Amino acid sequence: MTATVPLPPSADGPTTDPRGRVELPPGTVPEDSRFANADLLPVPVARRNWTTYNFAALWVGMAHNIPSWLLASGLVTLGMDWKQAVLTIALANVIVLLPMLLTGHAGPKYGIPFPVLARASFGLRGANLPALIRAAVACAWFGIQTWIGGQGIFVLLGKVFGGWTEAARIGGQPWTLWLCFLLFWALELAIIHRGMDTLRRFENWAAPFVIVGALVLLVWITVKAGGVGPLLDQPSALGWGAEFWPVFFPSLMGMIAFWATLSLNIPDFTRFGAGQRAQIRGQALGLPTTMTLFALLSVFVTSGSQAVYGVAVWDPVELAAKTDNVFGLVFALVTVLVATVSVNIAANVVSPAYDLANLAPKLINFRTGALITGVIGVLIMPWKLTATPELYIFTWLGLVGGLLGTVAGILIADYWIVRRTVLDLAALYRPGGPYWYTRGWNPRAVVAFAVGGVLAVGGSHSAPGKGAFPEDGLIPLLRPLADYGWAVGLAASLAVYLVLTLPSGRRSAKMVTYE
Repeated sequence: MTATVPLPPSADGPTTDPRGRVELPPGTVPEDSRFANADLLPVPVARRNWTTYNFAALWVGMAHNIPSWLLASGLVTLGMDWKQAVLTIALANVIVLLPMLLTGHAGPKYGIPFPVLARASFGLRGANLPALIRAAVACAWFGIQTWIGGQGIFVLLGKVFGGWTEAARIGGQPWTLWLCFLLFWALELAIIHRGMDTLRRFENWAAPFVIVGALVLLVWITVKAGGVGPLLDQPSALGWGAEFWPVFFPSLMGMIAFWATLSLNIPDFTRFGAGQRAQIRGQALGLPTTMTLFALLSVFVTSGSQAVYGVAVWDPVELAAKTDNVFGLVFALVTVLVATVSVNIAANVVSPAYDLANLAPKLINFRTGALITGVIGVLIMPWKLTATPELYIFTWLGLVGGLLGTVAGILIADYWIVRRTVLDLAALYRPGGPYWYTRGWNPRAVVAFAVGGVLAVGGSHSAPGKGAFPEDGLIPLLRPLADYGWAVGLAASLAVYLVLTLPSGRRSAKMVTYE
């Protein structure tokens, strides 16, 4: 039997600096705790030193990559013109920025990663549910990005070394393509093996380099097209009427889902922040502006390729390979390499590394989790998800967005509304405390996740031959909700969690349970 009493003041308790950053005294969490290891413990205040530039550079480096370039081109393939595509992407990134900032708040304040923050709402054991969902998504994205990066290197080297692309085939692909893929995979894991400080330094110089590379590509195609005019004459096949909106809303949810993963695990990065201003300003400057700019570059360059070659070349690697200039090819090769490594490590390795460490802290540390992520990312062969825009945007991103939005709703409701951003930091690592709930699981969070998840993705549907779902939806009654999966999941789980938790939740948020 446990007794619940108010948290007593203690000279040995957490300290808070003038910036509102909380720190635990050394030895607060026992070294033999089965819910902690060095990578999951709060980052010491002395190491929370990421500035506004660091966060902005992180987003610039992550946003400038081939899949995000293909987002805009994919929307144009679905019938939008450049203005509609850019509007959709810009609006989506402004919307997703809000939960990004809300969940990111716990990082600088408490120095904790996403799976530890999730313990407050899901329980010490229950946090593995959202953590493993996030990890599975990241592993798939890691495989997609690595395969695309390997293909980029393969295509460009094929222009430099004649006959490179005509090598003997293994598993339906030239062995040289598999070699590029494996070498690229190994490079990514080698960088992340050196830790988060190495990642921060890499992002600092990768961000401006990739911007320059994208602008060079724009200038090159503009010159070949004979000016800016041909870059803007791609007409819309949808107009702004009845044919546009059925494409717009699921596309908007898909664009939100592109970064919905980071809206959950952004504390993995903000935990190194020098303060709230650094993470808020850095993310606000880095995410929506960069994604909008990159969408503009994508559409302009693609439209220019149609004027020059008579056909729209949506893939920037394929377009860059059309030049016969060796220096241009080498520059494009390095740009593709830097851009893909930048986003893949930051967005798709850091999170599952922490998530898998949370599953078994005594067996898996950050570096081991990163290696497991790399192996799973290859085994699930996720490159098939990018086969068509419908499969990529509607099926993959739509499904992922619905589930991740559901988790985000619970985290935001618990941290901001129930607890008012006040956490018992030590108890996040201690069984039997306020976050132990029922044998380590919070049934309220599980129910909210189930309800939100079913409403968000239960109506998932695909056009005949265009995706993995039935034409009428998995649950036909919920089909109308499927186009708004991320928003439905977030709103439903947030509301259900609050109904089940309040008003008792606010009282318990200020209490500590002692054995």
